[in-house]
Amino acid sequence: MKKTYKKKDFPVEDIRKYLEPGPTVLVSSRWKDETNIMTMGWHTVMEFSPSMIGCFITGANYSFEMIRKSKECVINIPTDDLIDTIIGIGNCSGAEVDKFRQFDLTAEKAEKVKAPLIKECYANFECKVIDEHLLPKYNFFILEVVKAHVATSPKFPRTVHYRGEATFMISGKNVSYPGRFKPQNL
Repeated sequence: MKKTYKKKDFPVEDIRKYLEPGPTVLVSSRWKDETNIMTMGWHTVMEFSPSMIGCFITGANYSFEMIRKSKECVINIPTDDLIDTIIGIGNCSGAEVDKFRQFDLTAEKAEKVKAPLIKECYANFECKVIDEHLLPKYNFFILEVVKAHVATSPKFPRTVHYRGEATFMISGKNVSYPGRFKPQNL
Protein backbone atom coordinates (compact mmCIF):
# COMPACT_ATOMS: atom_id res chain seq x y z
CA MET A 1 0.00 0.00 0.00
CA LYS A 2 1.32 3.43 -0.90
CA LYS A 3 1.88 5.89 1.94
CA THR A 4 0.68 9.42 2.23
CA TYR A 5 2.32 11.97 4.48
CA LYS A 6 1.04 14.75 6.67
CA LYS A 7 3.03 17.86 5.80
CA LYS A 8 3.82 21.23 7.35
CA ASP A 9 5.36 24.45 6.11
CA PHE A 10 9.13 24.22 6.01
CA PRO A 11 11.87 26.88 5.67
CA VAL A 12 13.00 26.92 2.04
CA GLU A 13 16.61 27.61 3.08
CA ASP A 14 16.70 24.19 4.79
CA ILE A 15 15.42 22.00 1.94
CA ARG A 16 18.95 20.86 1.07
CA LYS A 17 18.73 18.16 3.76
CA TYR A 18 16.32 16.37 1.41
CA LEU A 19 18.11 17.07 -1.87
CA GLU A 20 21.73 16.37 -0.97
CA PRO A 21 21.92 12.60 -0.92
CA GLY A 22 25.08 12.56 -3.09
CA PRO A 23 28.30 11.61 -1.35
CA THR A 24 30.32 14.20 0.49
CA VAL A 25 33.59 14.51 -1.40
CA LEU A 26 37.07 15.83 -0.72
CA VAL A 27 38.25 18.16 -3.48
CA SER A 28 42.01 18.44 -3.81
CA SER A 29 43.64 21.26 -5.70
CA ARG A 30 47.05 22.66 -6.56
CA TRP A 31 48.11 26.13 -7.60
CA LYS A 32 51.83 26.72 -8.07
CA ASP A 33 53.49 25.10 -5.02
CA GLU A 34 50.42 25.00 -2.77
CA THR A 35 47.93 22.18 -2.33
CA ASN A 36 44.64 22.13 -0.51
CA ILE A 37 41.69 19.88 0.29
CA MET A 38 38.13 21.02 0.87
CA THR A 39 35.03 19.12 1.93
CA MET A 40 32.16 19.53 -0.53
CA GLY A 41 28.57 18.34 -0.66
CA TRP A 42 27.20 20.60 -3.42
CA HIS A 43 27.81 18.78 -6.69
CA THR A 44 25.78 17.19 -9.43
CA VAL A 45 26.33 14.95 -12.42
CA MET A 46 25.55 17.03 -15.51
CA GLU A 47 26.35 14.66 -18.37
CA PHE A 48 27.46 11.07 -18.83
CA SER A 49 29.68 11.34 -21.91
CA PRO A 50 31.72 13.37 -21.73
CA SER A 51 31.49 12.93 -17.98
CA MET A 52 30.62 16.35 -16.53
CA ILE A 53 30.11 17.46 -12.93
CA GLY A 54 28.83 20.80 -11.72
CA CYS A 55 29.77 22.07 -8.29
CA PHE A 56 29.31 25.12 -6.13
CA ILE A 57 32.31 26.47 -4.21
CA THR A 58 31.89 29.71 -2.31
CA GLY A 59 34.31 32.44 -3.34
CA ALA A 60 35.33 32.73 0.33
CA ASN A 61 36.72 29.18 0.25
CA TYR A 62 40.52 28.95 -0.08
CA SER A 63 40.13 26.32 -2.82
CA PHE A 64 37.98 28.58 -5.00
CA GLU A 65 40.86 30.69 -6.35
CA MET A 66 43.20 27.69 -6.59
CA ILE A 67 40.73 25.84 -8.81
CA ARG A 68 39.76 28.96 -10.77
CA LYS A 69 43.40 29.77 -11.54
CA SER A 70 44.63 26.22 -12.20
CA LYS A 71 41.41 25.20 -14.00
CA GLU A 72 41.59 21.72 -12.49
CA CYS A 73 41.03 19.66 -9.34
CA VAL A 74 40.46 16.10 -8.16
CA ILE A 75 37.16 14.96 -6.69
CA ASN A 76 37.99 12.25 -4.15
CA ILE A 77 35.29 9.94 -2.75
CA PRO A 78 35.96 9.11 0.93
CA THR A 79 34.30 6.28 2.85
CA ASP A 80 32.74 6.29 6.30
CA ASP A 81 36.04 5.42 8.04
CA LEU A 82 37.14 8.99 7.16
CA ILE A 83 34.15 10.78 8.75
CA ASP A 84 36.32 12.60 11.31
CA THR A 85 38.71 13.64 8.54
CA ILE A 86 35.82 14.86 6.35
CA ILE A 87 34.49 17.01 9.19
CA GLY A 88 37.95 18.22 10.25
CA ILE A 89 38.89 19.29 6.71
CA GLY A 90 35.59 21.16 6.43
CA ASN A 91 36.22 23.00 9.69
CA CYS A 92 39.61 24.56 8.90
CA SER A 93 41.14 26.73 6.20
CA GLY A 94 43.88 25.68 3.80
CA ALA A 95 45.22 29.22 4.12
CA GLU A 96 46.27 28.29 7.66
CA VAL A 97 46.72 24.50 7.62
CA ASP A 98 48.46 21.97 5.38
CA LYS A 99 45.52 19.59 5.32
CA PHE A 100 47.46 16.63 3.89
CA ARG A 101 49.83 16.83 6.87
CA GLN A 102 47.21 17.82 9.47
CA PHE A 103 44.93 14.88 8.59
CA ASP A 104 47.66 12.38 7.72
CA LEU A 105 46.53 11.91 4.12
CA THR A 106 48.72 10.71 1.26
CA ALA A 107 48.96 12.90 -1.85
CA GLU A 108 49.49 10.82 -4.97
CA LYS A 109 50.45 12.07 -8.41
CA ALA A 110 47.55 12.31 -10.84
CA GLU A 111 47.93 11.37 -14.52
CA LYS A 112 46.12 14.22 -16.29
CA VAL A 113 46.04 17.11 -13.77
CA LYS A 114 48.54 18.63 -11.36
CA ALA A 115 46.20 18.46 -8.37
CA PRO A 116 46.96 15.43 -6.16
CA LEU A 117 44.85 12.34 -5.63
CA ILE A 118 44.08 11.33 -2.04
CA LYS A 119 45.31 7.75 -1.66
CA GLU A 120 43.01 6.96 1.27
CA CYS A 121 39.85 7.67 -0.77
CA TYR A 122 37.82 4.97 -2.51
CA ALA A 123 37.77 6.82 -5.84
CA ASN A 124 39.54 9.77 -7.42
CA PHE A 125 38.21 11.73 -10.41
CA GLU A 126 40.70 13.99 -12.16
CA CYS A 127 38.79 17.04 -13.43
CA LYS A 128 39.36 20.05 -15.66
CA VAL A 129 37.26 23.20 -15.58
CA ILE A 130 35.56 23.36 -18.99
CA ASP A 131 33.13 26.25 -18.55
CA GLU A 132 33.49 29.38 -16.41
CA HIS A 133 30.34 31.24 -17.44
CA LEU A 134 28.54 30.59 -14.14
CA LEU A 135 31.52 31.45 -11.91
CA PRO A 136 31.07 35.24 -11.65
CA LYS A 137 27.41 35.11 -10.70
CA TYR A 138 26.98 31.73 -8.97
CA ASN A 139 30.47 30.38 -8.06
CA PHE A 140 29.47 27.31 -10.05
CA PHE A 141 32.22 25.29 -11.71
CA ILE A 142 31.52 22.98 -14.62
CA LEU A 143 34.09 20.19 -14.66
CA GLU A 144 34.91 17.38 -17.05
CA VAL A 145 36.24 14.17 -15.54
CA VAL A 146 39.29 13.34 -17.65
CA LYS A 147 40.53 10.32 -15.68
CA ALA A 148 38.87 8.12 -13.06
CA HIS A 149 40.49 5.80 -10.50
CA VAL A 150 38.15 3.51 -8.52
CA ALA A 151 38.96 0.81 -5.96
CA THR A 152 38.36 -2.77 -7.07
CA SER A 153 36.34 -3.56 -3.94
CA PRO A 154 33.97 -3.25 -2.28
CA LYS A 155 31.50 -2.88 -5.13
CA PHE A 156 29.33 -0.53 -3.06
CA PRO A 157 31.45 1.51 -0.61
CA ARG A 158 29.98 3.03 2.53
CA THR A 159 30.00 6.68 1.54
CA VAL A 160 29.14 9.70 3.68
CA HIS A 161 26.23 11.98 2.75
CA TYR A 162 25.60 15.38 4.34
CA ARG A 163 22.00 16.04 5.41
CA GLY A 164 22.52 19.56 6.81
CA GLU A 165 22.55 20.77 10.41
CA ALA A 166 25.69 18.73 11.28
CA THR A 167 23.91 15.49 10.35
CA PHE A 168 25.34 12.85 8.05
CA MET A 169 23.94 9.68 6.54
CA ILE A 170 26.07 6.63 5.75
CA SER A 171 25.04 4.81 2.57
CA GLY A 172 23.32 1.57 3.31
CA LYS A 173 21.33 -1.21 1.74
CA ASN A 174 21.39 -1.51 -2.06
CA VAL A 175 18.31 -2.64 -3.93
CA SER A 176 18.45 -4.02 -7.47
CA TYR A 177 15.58 -4.50 -9.94
CA PRO A 178 17.13 -6.22 -12.97
CA GLY A 179 14.93 -6.19 -16.04
CA ARG A 180 12.50 -3.65 -14.57
CA PHE A 181 14.52 -0.50 -15.18
CA LYS A 182 14.80 0.55 -18.80
CA PRO A 183 16.85 3.75 -19.29
CA GLN A 184 15.53 5.85 -22.11
CA ASN A 185 15.56 9.35 -23.46
CA LEU A 186 12.64 11.01 -21.71
